[in-house]
Amino acid sequence: MNNKKVLISRMFSDIEAELLKDAGLFITRWNKERPMTQDELIEKAKLHNALFCTLSDKIDKKFLSECSHLEIISQYGVGYDNIDIPEATRLGIPVGYTPDALTEATADIAFGLMIAVSRKMFFMHKKIIKGEWDYFKPRANLGMELKDKTLGIYGLGRIGVKMAERCKGAYNMKIIYHNRKPTPKADELQAEYVDFNTLLTRSDVVSLHCTLNEETKGVFNKEAFSKMKPSSIFVNTSRGMVHNEHDLIEALNTGTIWGAGLDVTNPEPMQPDNPLLQMENVAVLPHIGSATIEARTEMARMAAENIIEFYKNKRIPHIVNPETIKNRQV
Repeated sequence: MNNKKVLISRMFSDIEAELLKDAGLFITRWNKERPMTQDELIEKAKLHNALFCTLSDKIDKKFLSECSHLEIISQYGVGYDNIDIPEATRLGIPVGYTPDALTEATADIAFGLMIAVSRKMFFMHKKIIKGEWDYFKPRANLGMELKDKTLGIYGLGRIGVKMAERCKGAYNMKIIYHNRKPTPKADELQAEYVDFNTLLTRSDVVSLHCTLNEETKGVFNKEAFSKMKPSSIFVNTSRGMVHNEHDLIEALNTGTIWGAGLDVTNPEPMQPDNPLLQMENVAVLPHIGSATIEARTEMARMAAENIIEFYKNKRIPHIVNPETIKNRQV
């Protein structure tokens, strides 16, 4: 492919390197366990035509100004809030991503966190480790059942739909949701479109599956939590910055809401002394929504395919900013 060079920013899978090599592309892969610093990333990207990157790589205005020569950026992930998309678009750099590769895996995590919180599983496991499993206490550590409860989905996209399907099938939960506008995907779930305030006040479980943008950043704050039921569970597997962590801690401490399940935190990584980790009704995971063999393999394949198709056929199967492709010469 005309000696095109691809920089792979982490040790992802093996499949992306194999696919890119088989397509005739030259690859350089960062082979250290730690991520590159932005300066290291810039220095190496300057020597390549394409970048295969992920959420931990800061592709901001500084990076793009230094690496405006890049012909394509392919993100290993469904989210791309680490990339300054408007600036990339202005520079004519197409950005690929990997939607749907991690849908099932992330929905499983959301579903699992909801159950874990409802029965205080993480907290009770810690009690065993501490040697505190003693005699039967009929009124201690009571959880709640989920059957026939109301699930409120904030962001009924691919992952939100799969979460709703799980909850409806397993627990006959009623589904309500809030998007910017109603979606046809809701029809088969018999899901009801509601405004944001109604989502908060009616839901027994609020599960977040939105993208991070200016509209969603910090939207789950003290005011939002104050409108939720005292018996409600808050689940976030989208992005940590969608909720205000200080306000979440306060809401849990004051009984404003009942519990929380988080696969994403604000900031990440979470510090080990964070009070959320010791709360009875809280379950926290270290952002492992896509951490299955199947999901990570598919993400690598799709991100590589974006680059291969770009150079072969001047198209990107999964692209964030398609307007950059129309007149691009490669």
